[in-house]
Amino acid sequence: MDTSSHTINTLFQQLGLPSSDRSIDQFIATHRLFSNKIDITEATFWTPAQAGFLKEALESDSDWCEVVDELNIRLRN
Repeated sequence: MDTSSHTINTLFQQLGLPSSDRSIDQFIATHRLFSNKIDITEATFWTPAQAGFLKEALESDSDWCEVVDELNIRLRN
């Protein structure tokens, strides 16, 4: 059983993206979700695999769910 805590940095690693704080801030600054009508999993900047991972995390209420929610909020602020 994986008992490690997930952070925004480990989420970005899981998604195959640069995971330094600076890289994450830059990603968020350039990939804003301006409409509440767009689900985070349907954003056009994800690869199919990334979108699938995010969707599965949210739908299954997995241990990644909280950090995916955090990313969702940060992409909309």
